[in-house]
Amino acid sequence: MPAPNTPASTVIPRPQILTSRALAAVERFSHIEALSGVVLVLAAIAALLWANSSPSLSYETFWHTPVAITIGSFSVGQSLHFLVNDGLMTIFFLVVGMEIRQEIQDGALSNAKLATLPLGAALGGVLVPAGIYLAYNMGTASAHGWAVPTATDIAFAVGVLALLGKSIPANLRVFLLALAIIDDIAAILITALFYTASLHLVGLAIAGTGLALVFVMQRMGIGSAWLYLIPGAIVWGGLLKLGVHPTLAGVILGLVTPVWSAPSRERPLEIMSQAFRDLTHRVDQGEKKVSAPLKQIRLAEREVMPPVQRVQEALHPWVAFVIVPLFALANAGVNFHGAQLSDAAVVPVVYGVVMALVFGKPIGVVLATFILVRTGLCKLPEQVTWRGVILVGLLAGIGFTMSIFIAGLAYDDDRLLAAAKLSVLCASCASAVVGLLWGLFNFRKPASR
Repeated sequence: MPAPNTPASTVIPRPQILTSRALAAVERFSHIEALSGVVLVLAAIAALLWANSSPSLSYETFWHTPVAITIGSFSVGQSLHFLVNDGLMTIFFLVVGMEIRQEIQDGALSNAKLATLPLGAALGGVLVPAGIYLAYNMGTASAHGWAVPTATDIAFAVGVLALLGKSIPANLRVFLLALAIIDDIAAILITALFYTASLHLVGLAIAGTGLALVFVMQRMGIGSAWLYLIPGAIVWGGLLKLGVHPTLAGVILGLVTPVWSAPSRERPLEIMSQAFRDLTHRVDQGEKKVSAPLKQIRLAEREVMPPVQRVQEALHPWVAFVIVPLFALANAGVNFHGAQLSDAAVVPVVYGVVMALVFGKPIGVVLATFILVRTGLCKLPEQVTWRGVILVGLLAGIGFTMSIFIAGLAYDDDRLLAAAKLSVLCASCASAVVGLLWGLFNFRKPASR
């Protein structure tokens, strides 16, 4: 409610505030994704070259190298591939969970009116590709992979959009980001519901204990992210024991990360100002003299910035430039001979994945958006044209990370898995190229609706 002396014209409506916050978040996100998308592609190319070079056996041998931690008679060991896919990718999903949490709090998913259009578009982008894939694979062993072409790689898609520069309307970036995040939510739900073999309720009790410990620590006002590693590890281990993919622990922990800073007795900005004054006077008096004001500045910064934002910003570069490229390096190395694309059993997988991603995704996104707008349930955001919606649909066909991740859960047959991975890589590259060309052709000057 505005103050009594505030002119009505200066009051900023809540939707505009939410939009400005979302635009600022997208700008920060795009700066990282534009470069990380290049790193991701280079990692995938390196994996393909490694897997198809003369020492190709070293690729599989390396990633299946056992790594063990032994303390006395106690020993825990897994392969490098497991550590990347089930360990490091938990951090990736933690960042995804935090992005979803922020969008629900004050972004594109914060109310039904803002969320309906990207939600409907994302739903169309899941159902149509799944239907196309099943049309090619119904009644075969490969039908279990129906979810492979339903995902969108948020980093790669936003990175390609960033390459088009400032000619792309900011609201179109928000639309793509919201759609990709909803796609991630759908992929997470699909993984939990359809790619879980059996459940062991002991694991549920362990995961619940870890989650309860997280809430207790939050109530106690514990703000250090490092201290949450212990309950986080308990949740991860509980989900592994439960039979659900343990990376979902990252999503759960991301969703429960606080979006408000803990209340402080003193105003953080006043503490920070005083600490800066102290630092100015002590800067020439040695390291010990400046450590106290520097510590106060760090603590005040933590009070100002919400945990969900602080942790996400700290982890995002590591996820973008280390974890996701490592995942690509460990999973994109498909041996062309091993894929056996001439095998009659894998042909439906190839056709299903490629057609679903390259054609099914844009058809699903554009068709669902058209229905929602035509029926009056939604309207296109300001500055977003139908050419822009088509661009979003084309870029949504970039499956990459999430599609390869789901493929690893969906196929038991190595031939089908290799064919699916290769198809995802080819289809994602094709979608990226077509989307980039469409953007360059249509957004060199403002397009009319």
